[in-house]
Amino acid sequence: MAQIHPSAVVDPRAELADDVVVGPFSLVGPDVRIGAGTVLRSHVVVEGRTTIGCRNEIFAGSSIGCRPQDKKYAGEDTMLTIGDDNVIRENCTFSIGTVQDEGHTRVGSRGLFMANAHVAHDCVVGDDVILANNVALAGHVTVEDAAIIGGQTGVHQFVRIGRNAMVGGASAVLQDVPPYVICHLNPCVPAGLNIVGLRRKGWDDQMMRAMRRAYGALYREGLILKEALAKIEALEAEFPAAAQELRHFREFVAASKRGIIRS
Repeated sequence: MAQIHPSAVVDPRAELADDVVVGPFSLVGPDVRIGAGTVLRSHVVVEGRTTIGCRNEIFAGSSIGCRPQDKKYAGEDTMLTIGDDNVIRENCTFSIGTVQDEGHTRVGSRGLFMANAHVAHDCVVGDDVILANNVALAGHVTVEDAAIIGGQTGVHQFVRIGRNAMVGGASAVLQDVPPYVICHLNPCVPAGLNIVGLRRKGWDDQMMRAMRRAYGALYREGLILKEALAKIEALEAEFPAAAQELRHFREFVAASKRGIIRS
């Protein structure tokens, strides 16, 4: 049976795995499902149609599954899904979705969400993501796997941040950040490749050389976007070991609706 502190309030309709811990003064609503090994430390509110996976740790003051901060929201039955092994620190807020999108906010696994991080309605956050203190994702934002966003950063609605990208602290992200890129400032501008992160991921010299050339085609050679994408596509044949990463980089840029960050 779940370990529920006497001061906590858990709706009898909520579904909690047997070893879930609900700490002091926490509140769990009727449409909530919480997986094995998850711990709500204290003063945690989990509401809405929210599903939380296994072995998550949620710290004091967090509000998970809260109503969207969107004036269009009118109580529709939308949802939030969180994966496994996340650490959600103090005072984080994760909202359910809205019917203006798919009605579903999604957060992956193994993420670190530092104090006061905000994941707004209809966001899609991948695996192994880090949001540092006071990062705010506006509605409909996509953050791909292993991206890192520095503290005090705001991300505009509908923006996408690519896999293994890194955003410097106190930035304003107004357009899409391509995968593997470092950026910073207000408004955000590119500042090279995430070399340290890619090395930690296991990229070898050939993969790094291929991505440096792709970055150069996009940002340093004065090419129009169509020309840059064609040059990057040609690199996929020249560097077969990096073809998958180059293709993802190219397709991410080509699919951008808000445009990509520029220097």
